Amino acid sequence: MPSLDGKIVAITGASAGIGEATARLLAERGAAVVLGARRSERIDAIAQSIREAGGLAATCVVDVTRAEDLRRLVATGVDRYGRLDVLVNSAGIAPIGPLADLDTENWSAMIDVNLRGMLHGVAAALPVFREQGAGHLVTIVSVAGLTVSPTMAVYAATKNAVRTVHEGLRKESTDGVVRTTAISPGYIRTELADSMSDPRLQELTRKNMDAMGIPAAAVARAVAFAIEQPHDVEIGEINVRPTVQG
Repeated sequence: MPSLDGKIVAITGASAGIGEATARLLAERGAAVVLGARRSERIDAIAQSIREAGGLAATCVVDVTRAEDLRRLVATGVDRYGRLDVLVNSAGIAPIGPLADLDTENWSAMIDVNLRGMLHGVAAALPVFREQGAGHLVTIVSVAGLTVSPTMAVYAATKNAVRTVHEGLRKESTDGVVRTTAISPGYIRTELADSMSDPRLQELTRKNMDAMGIPAAAVARAVAFAIEQPHDVEIGEINVRPTVQG
């Protein structure tokens, strides 16, 4: 099994789903992980479980809509372990619905968490990466940003925007200091449906996840693969697709 010994990795959205699976897998492979999420009891329990299994884990309560929280997450890694090698932007929500519902509150929430939260991560990590001379930004995007389905217009728009920002950063990072990897899953068996306000869409999404979704661990393995590569190897995007895209 490949090793991540010595890598220091901070992860947003680490209290469940892809973020939790990523934290557990990276710690299992030797990385020291800093778990960031709003649910303090949940990330504390996950970190304790990692430590009991012999891994290294710290926690930081993070709301990605707050820029200062992302700065604190990055600082926790640096203060605790001396540097930060990787930031994994995994936090995301999907309170989807038809545009005709005019659910402007949830439109704003998706923009704040999915897009602005990722930008806050970029703003927090880039100065540290440049001071260190190396760093890797990994962001969980979605195949929804490539193909738009009914009820998913705003969610897809945020993911498309995240992909665009990521690609822009990749093209600007010509000095070899910052690596970027965007990972785009389809249906994944996570708690994402819980953020949907429409009970009918919640039920449909859960059915689709059960029928066509792949485990969050599959995405975690893609994250690990990208991080394991030598710093001069660029992996710009990885698509993790089930049978039917979501």
